Amino acid sequence: MLIRHAPDLKDHDVTDQGLYLRRREFIAAGAAAGTALALGAGPAEAAALNYSPNKMPIGDKPTPLKDITSYNNFYEFGTNKDDPGNNSKAFKPRPWTVTIDGLVKKPLRIGIDDLIRRYPLEERIYRMRCVEAWSMVIPWVGFPLARLIKDVEPTGQAKYVAFETLFDPRRMPGQRDNVIDWPYREALRMDEANNPLTLLAVGLYGQTLPNPDGAPIRLVTPWKYGFKGGKSIVKISFTDRQPKTSWNVLAPSEYGFYGNVNPEVDHPRWSQATERRIGEFFRRKTLPFNGYGDQVAAMYKGLDPKTLY
Repeated sequence: MLIRHAPDLKDHDVTDQGLYLRRREFIAAGAAAGTALALGAGPAEAAALNYSPNKMPIGDKPTPLKDITSYNNFYEFGTNKDDPGNNSKAFKPRPWTVTIDGLVKKPLRIGIDDLIRRYPLEERIYRMRCVEAWSMVIPWVGFPLARLIKDVEPTGQAKYVAFETLFDPRRMPGQRDNVIDWPYREALRMDEANNPLTLLAVGLYGQTLPNPDGAPIRLVTPWKYGFKGGKSIVKISFTDRQPKTSWNVLAPSEYGFYGNVNPEVDHPRWSQATERRIGEFFRRKTLPFNGYGDQVAAMYKGLDPKTLY
């Protein structure tokens, strides 16, 4: 299994030393992992994922697992920060099927565990920046979206990749309110989807993805605001037209299609120049593209930075 440690993050940026060092315990539990994974473990019973542990030393600037799973936006389970953790406990992300369709030569309908076994899992330690100006550092486990794209062979007409999340108000109580036009929809341009940083995450901290964070599979694009990362994905579609995305439709004056982190373009109701890293007292400066400009800025050459928001 291949492990890629984000090259721009230093040891002192990495999350939660005590919990993260327990990853060897998770790997040691691998004999039971396949069974537990197939059953769809929840936050309290997460199964270990089959990937090699990261052996780099871990620093002391944490985003604890308890914060990652209890301070979150996942409106399918409610609009308060603690709603996802409180209201997703009974959610069972197995069985689960992901459909890949649209402008592809090899459409696919695949169970989540077959999808996970299809690709080597990698660890990616990424910054996560919310449009609300708070942030975390999260050790995701997943596989590059580009690998899936290659396998389904998009046609030459495909210019965008659209993501649709589960719509099931019985299982997701937040969907009983019309806060958003459900199901939640997000999208990327094709070059963004193929960027090496773009990840389909199926775990964090070496365990299966917890329910409050988008179990069983979610999108992670670390240079974009968090709302671009659709959770609990059931459908991935390739299209030649720019898809409608949930927050852009709901509030187009506040949320653009691109959603790139830009400290120089304020949200209409607050500054984006600084952010509050969960677990820290003082605010820190927000980095353009969340610090990933070297890997992604070239994709937007010549475009208006305000458009990119």
